[in-house]
Amino acid sequence: MDKLLDIVSLINRNLSDYVLTILLCGAGIYFTIRTRFVQVRCFAEGWKRIFGNFSLHGKNSSGGLSSFQALSTAVAAQVGTGNIVGASGAILTGGPGAIFWMWIIAFFGMATSYAEAVLAQKTRISDSSGKLHGGPCYYIKYAFPNLFGKILAVCFAVATITSLGLMGCMVQANSIGETFQNAFGIPAYLVGILIVAAAGAIFLGGISRIARVTEKLVPGMALLYLAGGMIILICRYHCLPETFYVIFKFAFTPEALIGGSFGAALKIAVTQGVKRGLFSNEAGMGSTPHAHALANVKTPHEQGTVAMIGVFIDTAIVLTMTALIIISTIYTGNGPLAGADGSNYETIISNAGLTKTNLAQIAVASITSADFGSIFIAICLFFFAFSTIISWNFFGRINCHYLFGRKSIRIYSLASLGFIYLGTLVKNDLVWELQDLFNQLMVLPNIIALAALSGIVAASAKNH
Repeated sequence: MDKLLDIVSLINRNLSDYVLTILLCGAGIYFTIRTRFVQVRCFAEGWKRIFGNFSLHGKNSSGGLSSFQALSTAVAAQVGTGNIVGASGAILTGGPGAIFWMWIIAFFGMATSYAEAVLAQKTRISDSSGKLHGGPCYYIKYAFPNLFGKILAVCFAVATITSLGLMGCMVQANSIGETFQNAFGIPAYLVGILIVAAAGAIFLGGISRIARVTEKLVPGMALLYLAGGMIILICRYHCLPETFYVIFKFAFTPEALIGGSFGAALKIAVTQGVKRGLFSNEAGMGSTPHAHALANVKTPHEQGTVAMIGVFIDTAIVLTMTALIIISTIYTGNGPLAGADGSNYETIISNAGLTKTNLAQIAVASITSADFGSIFIAICLFFFAFSTIISWNFFGRINCHYLFGRKSIRIYSLASLGFIYLGTLVKNDLVWELQDLFNQLMVLPNIIALAALSGIVAASAKNH
């Protein structure tokens, strides 16, 4: 098992640090140019479409979702543990400057997300009952209507079911169980039972129930986290100028903090920011198009602009809030890493017991108390992770239906619930690494299809 873990970890590092970083960054830049900076030109339009159709009681029609329900389901998947634990890991490893590179990749990722939503809308189909079906499998086959396309679509579907619907739900549940046990002393196995009961009630209600839950859960959890974060930032208002200063300073001179040569340190800062950013907002991964394909809108462009805002909400708002909380309390003023440099950075981190899993709790606790810090982050992490479980299960369900038909969905849902409960009982590094591996394997067929159909995306953006 240890040998297998080493092999999977090596594959993941090479994929995330080189292949996928280049592919996803390249795709973002490419679609930004081909759409003539659609994320800038149509940014206001995206917000207008969201608030113009905003409702906490949306109704499904024609077997699909409202535009806001589709966005909520997509954002529920995007805003997960990566917005707290992932951001913490990026900052701790790459320094505060990693956040700057997260912003950059999110900017270009908005164009990629636009492309995914447009293609998902263009290639969706409806069955004899009027129910809509769509997602990357459908535009992959549209791009390559031959054996190659069928193989790519099957590879994508298998990777999605495994990564999101099974192992992904497992690791999200693991985060909930661990934080609740630490914050409230509730045994993880009891937390697992509660998660399974709540998730099962939602899963078995089908797409309409999933949409109704996410359209209420996402705004509520975002407001809770942002409100708590704003209180922390108000308490540290005097450190905010320095907070932004260190973000930009260490984005371009990271060696002054994390040590090593300029080139090596910059590579770490950029890689951490890009890698964590890409897999936080999920632009180019092929997950969120499953939701956007089902939106009932007049034109694909409309949902494309809404999809862009999902990336912005994830990175520029939620993830940035995490970063500002951590940097303003840990890296500035009297924080434990304020004034640290390349000669003592790692030592201070080790002596202070700072890790990616406790950094946010320590940051909040520095303003309030240790108990409140643990409780607040545990509650927010619960909402983030649980919403991700709901959406990821939904995305896996769509691909299960694509491969095996409608009758397989109940079996898949039961298997997913089993993985969720198992996730609260064990913590296996191999499971986390395998989830990352299949996560990354989703990207390859998705990006190939996006590139092949880029002309459709460019034409959609050109008319607006």
